[in-house]
Amino acid sequence: MPVHPDQSGPFFYVLQEAMRILFVDDDPILREFAVVNLASEHANIETAPDGVAALAAIEANAPDILLLDLEMPHLDGFEVLAQLRADPRYNGLPVIVVTGREDIEAVDRAFQAGATSFVVKPLNWRLLSHQIRYVHRSGRIERQLTEDRDEANEQLHRLAAESTRFLAHALSHTPALRPAAVSFAKAADAVLQPPDSAKAA
Repeated sequence: MPVHPDQSGPFFYVLQEAMRILFVDDDPILREFAVVNLASEHANIETAPDGVAALAAIEANAPDILLLDLEMPHLDGFEVLAQLRADPRYNGLPVIVVTGREDIEAVDRAFQAGATSFVVKPLNWRLLSHQIRYVHRSGRIERQLTEDRDEANEQLHRLAAESTRFLAHALSHTPALRPAAVSFAKAADAVLQPPDSAKAA
């Protein structure tokens, strides 16, 4: 009988899904620990020593998840977060802040800057692995929901465009259909109007 992964014992690798992780920290020993403790057959771990190197690595090949220290030379984690969230290409990149700070100010500032999650050193690598898996899956589900919503909206707009062409053709031959066409146009506009626009109206 198959054993559930979380009950299979201490040697089970938590990160069983294919993903690329970028671990950013100015402590070289911690970077080595990250590779040793997080890498698996499915998880590929890359490291960077500071924010400047992190942004360059993301630009070269964006990871699935970023693990980011806050206090680093050259460019700190707060600034890295700010630049990522200002860039449409990376504003949805999951970022787990990994820091020795646990004061309320640091936590609040990290989340305000766009952090997805927050863990405090010293690290429990097993728990961190579970958090990475959770954040990765949540991000994937959110992206899928966004894609599904965008596809549905696109289909609605295509349907509206086709209906408009059909009505224009029908009206050119039967002007008496104008009241029905106006009613249809109003109903279609109410369906396709963005929620924010509807509230403003």
